[in-house]
Amino acid sequence: MSLYAWLMLVSFIGPFALSFDKKVAFYKWFKPLFIGILVNMILFILWDGWFTRAGIWSFNNDYVWRFRLNDLPIEEWSFFMVVPFASVFIYACLKAYFPTNIFKPFVHYLNYFFILLLAFACLFFYQKTYTLVNCALALILLIFHQFYFKKQYMGYFWFAYFVHLIPFVIINGILTGMATPEPVVSYNANHIIGFRIITIPIEDTIYALTCLLIPITIMEFLLSKKSLTKIN
Repeated sequence: MSLYAWLMLVSFIGPFALSFDKKVAFYKWFKPLFIGILVNMILFILWDGWFTRAGIWSFNNDYVWRFRLNDLPIEEWSFFMVVPFASVFIYACLKAYFPTNIFKPFVHYLNYFFILLLAFACLFFYQKTYTLVNCALALILLIFHQFYFKKQYMGYFWFAYFVHLIPFVIINGILTGMATPEPVVSYNANHIIGFRIITIPIEDTIYALTCLLIPITIMEFLLSKKSLTKIN
């Protein structure tokens, strides 16, 4: 298998095996979660293919299979299934093992901080395509959550977001050249700010935010509808 494929396999096995832990019972969320992942996947596969064709990023054939769909290696398709699955698993674990929503008092502050940060990035780095599209999408999501959705799960979302950045940095670091002579995924310097966390473009931390928030939003919406149906 390719290096990218091995990374996705390792990232999936652990969370899937632990999904049947009685305390977390993540398997009970699979149906609404997979709907959320599917919506997330459609959005990012379209975006990813567009960016690949535009030369915003590219994939090293030494570390991926040559077969392409929508100009993307199969491993990249799997990324949008495996990474949201593993990330939401962290969210589920935090909800199970931390019954007190410790980030709840800070939700509005975090929302406003990131809204302002993302608005600033869109305004001052609008000529950087990846930066602009990435930050604009996350900005819209957070505005809706702050002013319209106002959901209780946002405290756990922020908790999971900061925790999941640890494995995200490891996996993304390997993909961007932390452990290989050349990166698996290369970014065009003309389309990013240029600030990196080790080898990872800073924009990828916002990319991670969106990839986590979309499936959580859809999953929690479907779970709430199911609960209401049972009550009624």
